[in-house]
Amino acid sequence: MENKIEHYDASDIQVLEGLEAVRKRPGMYIGSTSERGLHHLVWEIVDNAIDEALAGYCDDIEIIVNKDGSVTVKDDGRGIPVDKHPKTGISTVETVYTVLHAGGKFGGGGYKVSGGLHGVGASVVNALSKWVDVTVYKNSKIYQAKFANGGHIVQPLTIIGDCSEDRTGTTVTFMPDEEIFKETTRFDYETLKVRARELAFLNKGLRIILVDDREDKKDIFVYEGGIKEYVELLNKNKTPIHNDIIYVEGAENNVTLEVALQYNDGYNSAIYSFVNNITTPEGGTHEDGVKNSLTRIINNYAKNNKFLKDNEDSLTGDDVREGITMIVSAKVPEPQFEGQTKTKLGNSEVRKIAANIFAEGFERFLMENPEQAKVIIEKSMTAARARVAAKKARELTRRKGGLEITNQWGKLTDCSSKDASISEMFIVEGDSAAGSAKMGRDPITQAILPIRGKILNVEKARLDRILSNEEIRTMITAIGTGIGEEFDISKLRYNKIIIMTDADVDGAHIRTLLLTLFYRYFKPLIEGGHIYAAQPPLYSIKHGKTIKYVLDDDERDEYIKTLPENTKYEIGRMKGLGEMDPHELRSTTMGIESRVLKQINLADAIQVDEIFQVLMGEEVEPRRKFIEENALNVVNLDI
Repeated sequence: MENKIEHYDASDIQVLEGLEAVRKRPGMYIGSTSERGLHHLVWEIVDNAIDEALAGYCDDIEIIVNKDGSVTVKDDGRGIPVDKHPKTGISTVETVYTVLHAGGKFGGGGYKVSGGLHGVGASVVNALSKWVDVTVYKNSKIYQAKFANGGHIVQPLTIIGDCSEDRTGTTVTFMPDEEIFKETTRFDYETLKVRARELAFLNKGLRIILVDDREDKKDIFVYEGGIKEYVELLNKNKTPIHNDIIYVEGAENNVTLEVALQYNDGYNSAIYSFVNNITTPEGGTHEDGVKNSLTRIINNYAKNNKFLKDNEDSLTGDDVREGITMIVSAKVPEPQFEGQTKTKLGNSEVRKIAANIFAEGFERFLMENPEQAKVIIEKSMTAARARVAAKKARELTRRKGGLEITNQWGKLTDCSSKDASISEMFIVEGDSAAGSAKMGRDPITQAILPIRGKILNVEKARLDRILSNEEIRTMITAIGTGIGEEFDISKLRYNKIIIMTDADVDGAHIRTLLLTLFYRYFKPLIEGGHIYAAQPPLYSIKHGKTIKYVLDDDERDEYIKTLPENTKYEIGRMKGLGEMDPHELRSTTMGIESRVLKQINLADAIQVDEIFQVLMGEEVEPRRKFIEENALNVVNLDI
């Protein structure tokens, strides 16, 4: 890579503070001690290797899940400096792994840009591990340091052998501490695979090898096309409307920007942005700059080439983004993120830089490819016409006062409370289930909205058609927030919106259609934790006068094991929601004191987007392949 920085020794490693608080409050440093936090440990170590790649010194990174459950990360970078650190008096390797905020990312000359979610990776991983071994190949020597019991040095940095002069790099192996990660210490291969692949896309030419020695699995990711190949992957289940993936790259004031995009015949936009390989799901100045230029350049082209008449309104941002798949990747020397979780870039200077770089490259593409430009402009203009129609339809979703929210199947039975924080709305399929739900609910806090059958699949429809669908319009009105540019979460009428469908194939399909609607048009409600799926029990187990309701086969079997020997019991398969009487529905599915709700979240937006497209999109072949690959994982399927 270009612009290599030759200077990298102990003076580049700055020490900010000690390590004491990490084990006491691990969530502050890795987000949580759940499965997600566990996997975050891997990425803190990998990020250090990626930083070497960004600096131009690393070509290969290998991630190995070992048979004992530990993880090894190998790189062929320069190797952590091994000389004595001037401030700590111990080796720089030991300093990096035992002192919080010690690293080459804090103002030394080691790195121009850096990933690392909080810049505290090595020491935090050490603090939260049973043991860590670090091996450095440098200066024709092999150095090793060992740590245990939350980061204590058990073997100071020691020369353990010789290596060839041209061999450099760092190998780290760590075992997560089950006292910290009480939920699980088992690494999931698929979770590691998704992020490893993403990092390879974002760093073109870098080879990332992922190995699982527990199950003899291996994947190698290397993409010479970088994010162009990423867009190609994301569009594989869609139908592109022009041939070329548009790619723009450039640099200004040490900020580099890459953008890849391609339009498809769908109606949703999929824009994903990154800064220094960190995903920024809330966007920020880099994404804003690119979006602003996209709108401006398309409008200029449309007017200059007479697609838009002088008296016609300009195309909006939503118009020009319909059907777009785009990756925005920025490398910023001193990124300023909004919030501890780094979900939004705040550097104001990056907005103009990103806008300038993208505008120049995108405008050139349109000028050089008039046929593809025409298809893109026509797509945007069709979206604009649909927007006008949608505006008229949206008027019908606005409440005219009162609680008479009605569709042809039934009326919202609202709760008496006006306090949204304690109110919840159940979306219930079928007349009989809705009837039982109305009688079994808590009328003060629980509202019931009945729907019949399968609502419109919003993945295959534009907004104007969606808003002309009576049942969807009723839901929008009842929820209160509006959608699109009118969305206002402060107007949310219910803290919990609960999808309540039968535990069978039809119920699952209806639930998926509703989740598609919420994901595409009410995503902030999912992100805010307001969308839930009710979990009606699958079985009842009766022994004596006791009745226990269980959700699935595993819970059934576990409960039976707890019963005294020779206890007689009866297992009953639960009826559909509409066949339950009000008391039974309340005690199993609706009652706050006894129900089980599944909160819907977006752990990985790119993966979620891809799955919705596969399951609900126009293309049949990807759906067939998905079903074939996952059929054996299905449980509790009613035939």
